[in-house]
Amino acid sequence: MKKIFIASDHAGYNLKNSIISKFKKIQQIVDLGPYNKDSVDYPDFAKKLSKKIATNKGSFGILVCGSGMGMSISANKTKNIRAALCYSVKNTKLSRLHNNANIITLGERLIDKNKAFSLIKIFLSTKFEGGRHLRRIKKF
Repeated sequence: MKKIFIASDHAGYNLKNSIISKFKKIQQIVDLGPYNKDSVDYPDFAKKLSKKIATNKGSFGILVCGSGMGMSISANKTKNIRAALCYSVKNTKLSRLHNNANIITLGERLIDKNKAFSLIKIFLSTKFEGGRHLRRIKKF
């Protein structure tokens, strides 16, 4: 069982809690906050989670904000982090197959919780293809 770290901002708080409720029985999930809906700055939580992923080999992260975009941009500032904004089955699979993404970012304002659950399952079960893609990732 892979360790999963999850965080959000206030705009992703409800979806974050839904994800925790859905997956806590089948995954080890560590909630890095926030713990209420008070307004917070998403870069703080993206950085906190990214540092955990960077220091816990083989772990994955889930970041949720309103669009998923801010979390993705912020998380990708951390070395060895490949955060992918996921919104479809195809782009979620490709984020793992070709980019070996280690963080999925989701937008609570853009997808419903069942779509989010489906994308997380795909993200966690899709293996990196390696090969020519590894060569490219090393150039990051």
